[in-house]
Amino acid sequence: MSYLEGLSEPHILFDTQYRILAANAAYRRQFSPERSVVGRTCYEVSHHFGLPCDQAGESCPLVKSRESGQRERVLHLHHTPNGEEYVNIELTPLLNADGEQAFFVEKMEPLPMAQGTSRGQNLIGRAPAFQKMLALVARVAPSLATVLLLGESGTGKELVAGAVHQASPRARHALVAVDCSSLPENLFESELFGHERGAFTGANAARGGLVEAASGGTLFLDEIGDIALPMQVKLLRLLETGTYRRVGSTELRHADIRVVSATHRDLDKMVSAGTFREDLYYRLSTFPIHLPALHERPEDIELLVTALLARVAPQRPLVVTEAALRLLQAQRFPGNVRELRNLLERSALLCDGNTILVTHVQQALLSGRRPAFMHPHSQPVPTGHDTDCSDNTTVALKPGTLKRIEQSALRQLMAAHQGNRAGLAEKLGISQRSLYRKLKKLEQP
Repeated sequence: MSYLEGLSEPHILFDTQYRILAANAAYRRQFSPERSVVGRTCYEVSHHFGLPCDQAGESCPLVKSRESGQRERVLHLHHTPNGEEYVNIELTPLLNADGEQAFFVEKMEPLPMAQGTSRGQNLIGRAPAFQKMLALVARVAPSLATVLLLGESGTGKELVAGAVHQASPRARHALVAVDCSSLPENLFESELFGHERGAFTGANAARGGLVEAASGGTLFLDEIGDIALPMQVKLLRLLETGTYRRVGSTELRHADIRVVSATHRDLDKMVSAGTFREDLYYRLSTFPIHLPALHERPEDIELLVTALLARVAPQRPLVVTEAALRLLQAQRFPGNVRELRNLLERSALLCDGNTILVTHVQQALLSGRRPAFMHPHSQPVPTGHDTDCSDNTTVALKPGTLKRIEQSALRQLMAAHQGNRAGLAEKLGISQRSLYRKLKKLEQP
């Protein structure tokens, strides 16, 4: 017990039946400040479960340790006095005289920049795809490995890079982001490595680059796929040797950085096409992490809506009705969280009160880039934007399908629209005469 109390991170000792035998002060403060934990099960205290983790849909480090016979690490979502928080767990089995696992020590480290509720500005989610991604972040962050973040635009790659940095030993130093897509080729080297006075026209003084600014910390190269081939060679040298030269200098400098890069592009295809260096790709992708698209984690939309509304309209206590939430959950969101945020901001601007209705979301959808949307009470409507055609399957459509889809959508809009027909025509982007003709056709048997 005195050994556990001397540790700053939360630690517990428990037996093969999950019963806690000892817990240090850090654990008691974080998970059960009002009640003793000794004699209770670890899954009841941490998860409020009535069953062990593996029987309640989570991975159990004790079960994994029994199978492997060694130390195991997992990422769990734990209950704390501050709400649900992600915790990195490391379990170590203790053997008896017969070499059998008799007791277990668990060390718990909260994962910065991530949570299972809608509080704060951090990564938010609890869907399986999100937790799988976060488990990889928790595993690679304490190392110095180069990380490559892969995912569609708007999935939060910069936030994930921040989570990697915050959970690493370099968290006390700077995280420096470089937007590779915005840097022209003739300025890339100077911005990254710095330059000496007189190195080129306009270089009136020596200046350090972003690599120097990130010294001791993390350099985040966003949109790495947009770097021109000549600059890829210079970046490769930095990664391979850990050294660089300022523009106009012969002095070799050492770079004390950890590199995290990100792209929405398919680097494998770019390597095959000769537009991205294969050796650089392997240097960058020591530990690749796929960021799930929003349509891969629809159960997180409710959490994200609460958090994003607090950001886009911090002075208003906005809430979303159940019907409006269902409509949001029915969207595919090719722009991912960024698109959801924009849609919520439009909806908030269209709402005069503090409750966002389904009509506000419908109007926001119609005024956006993708006018077609799915009604929460209807079946998915095949459209050019909301259908996943990656399996190359062909949908057999009966004659008149398009007409029926249009009429069904118009009936839904008429039922939800609270204004006059002139307002509805304006929303649809058609004349009142065209709307009148379409409504007359609805009345025909």
